[in-house]
Amino acid sequence: MISITVTALVFGVVFLAELPDKTALAGLVLGTRYRASYVFAGVAAAFALHVALAVAAGSVLTLLPQQVVHAVTGVLFLGGAAMLLRNKGEDEEEIRKPEDQSFWKVAGAGFMLILVAEFGDLTQIMTANLAARYDDPLSVGLGAVLALWAVAGLGIVGGRALMRRVPLGLITKIAALLMLGLGVWSLWEAVAG
Repeated sequence: MISITVTALVFGVVFLAELPDKTALAGLVLGTRYRASYVFAGVAAAFALHVALAVAAGSVLTLLPQQVVHAVTGVLFLGGAAMLLRNKGEDEEEIRKPEDQSFWKVAGAGFMLILVAEFGDLTQIMTANLAARYDDPLSVGLGAVLALWAVAGLGIVGGRALMRRVPLGLITKIAALLMLGLGVWSLWEAVAG
């Protein structure tokens, strides 16, 4: 059974954390050069793979005693909040242009870009933490993948307009504040439990 509450919480946290990430900018650049649906197909497949790996890692953590899990996830959330506040605007990576614009070339370029750029990324670590915290892999996985797909879609189709209306610094601060709150809450549960 899918928990709407857990799915919505995960969606919100991952969405806000991914918006200021370099992959949103990479999606924007790919989307301006190639057919958006082809780019999205590759990017969406890579994000789905990352979420599956993160949820599996988080599910392994649920085998540990709850106090240990809460302490570990609390520290990792606090570290994630610090990383968000410390990284003030990452440089856009160079994106190589595929030789042709066929579906497989464009989707493959998007897939490989996200697969490499997102491996071990903050949102993947957050997803593993959330999977461990809530012990609900399906709800966490659904919330995370929908958030990542939403950010990818925004980046590919309308990233420039969004970034003009909502300052990137504000998005980063909101995501860091949410992670800080989750970190403090997890640590409190570790100590109180």
